[in-house]
Amino acid sequence: MGRLFWKFFFFIWLAQLTAIAGVSGVVWLKNRAAAERAAVIAMNPAAVFAVGSAAATLEFGGTPALKQLLESRGSGRNFGVHAIDEKNQELLGRDLPQPLVEAARQLVDDDEGPRGVQQVRAADGHTYLLFVPRAPRPEGMRPAPRRDRRLFPFEPVAAGVLFSLLFAALLAHYISQPIRSLRGAFEAVAAGDLSARAAPLMGRRRDELADLGRDFDAMAERLGQLIDGQRRLLHDVSHEMRSPLARMQAAIGLARQQPEKMSATLDRVQRETERIDSLVEELLTLARLQSAAQAPGGARVEPVSLNELTEGIVDDARFEAEAGGRMVEFKAGTDAVMPGRPELLHRAIENVVRNAVRHTAAGTGVAITSAVADGRWRLQVADHGPGVPAVELTAIFEPFFRGSTSGGDGHGLGLAIARRVVETHGGTITAANRAGGGLLVEIMLPLAGV
Repeated sequence: MGRLFWKFFFFIWLAQLTAIAGVSGVVWLKNRAAAERAAVIAMNPAAVFAVGSAAATLEFGGTPALKQLLESRGSGRNFGVHAIDEKNQELLGRDLPQPLVEAARQLVDDDEGPRGVQQVRAADGHTYLLFVPRAPRPEGMRPAPRRDRRLFPFEPVAAGVLFSLLFAALLAHYISQPIRSLRGAFEAVAAGDLSARAAPLMGRRRDELADLGRDFDAMAERLGQLIDGQRRLLHDVSHEMRSPLARMQAAIGLARQQPEKMSATLDRVQRETERIDSLVEELLTLARLQSAAQAPGGARVEPVSLNELTEGIVDDARFEAEAGGRMVEFKAGTDAVMPGRPELLHRAIENVVRNAVRHTAAGTGVAITSAVADGRWRLQVADHGPGVPAVELTAIFEPFFRGSTSGGDGHGLGLAIARRVVETHGGTITAANRAGGGLLVEIMLPLAGV
């Protein structure tokens, strides 16, 4: 057993022992006080009979009949019954110690023991307390032996201690066991085993510790996904960098062998350098978007006119598309202004539009439409390209993914950056194949902004 088990065990047991001792002490003191009060009141069968007779006489015959009963002498009917009214006056005027009267009243209030003390309401409206005082012992007579002269009820307390000991051990084990399981799972993850899970070790528990186990499993799964993503990213980056570097090395070797081709070699090296620079820039942008909600370069949040932003992107894309025999059309709906980061939004929309222009067939066009509905701005970009297989519609937004119909152009980071930017602004981006051929990419942005 670990230290946590013994801490739980000790404090639970201490709390139970304190409760047992307190309750036992209160019960014992109450019983002892009741016994002391009863010690001055006669509780033998004769006294109980006498009090019952007096109560019946008072109830049915009234105060005069009770007084006559108490005054009778020599008939055997007088058993020393005393009748005390609300003002603590005895019916026959006999003197009684005040503590004796208070003890009798407490016995009536406690409603304990035989009916040796009764309180009866007479027809005249007065309430009388009926009891028989215990006669003093003759001098030299020993008191009757008491059946229980213990100072404290040890047996009930001992039984309570034993049961509390067992219950505290079970409760401490019930609480500490899942914590030990969590500790083992944490140690496994710290050692590199990201497949460790804690929820199966919790059994059928439905409490906060079980919730903590499920949260740990979600954290471990997410951590595994992030590490796998980092590994894939490192592999993909290495693969992307290897090709231009190999071409640069080949160009440098060719320049050494054929100095007369130095100009063409330098052009090749420049193109490969620009390709590497573009790749590094996109990687930095993607990494910053993944690691923090803050825009790279300290971009500010400001009101952005989405239609105006899209129109500028469409103008640039149209100029490039017309050179390749393609068209770009933009049908703008209601203008929408949202707080956002214009540099990031410009890059996201531009990546989607350029991707559509690159894949649409020659002689066709890219149709872009915008609209506002339900507090969100919707942008749809549709091309007439080969489309994307259904199994790849989600994967095209992953870094370095190139679909089977992409043709091998680009680094596979444009749509990944677009998704990160849109998600940073609280929106969504999806892709679907068009019925007439081509791909439809839809961006939804909340007008409330980031």
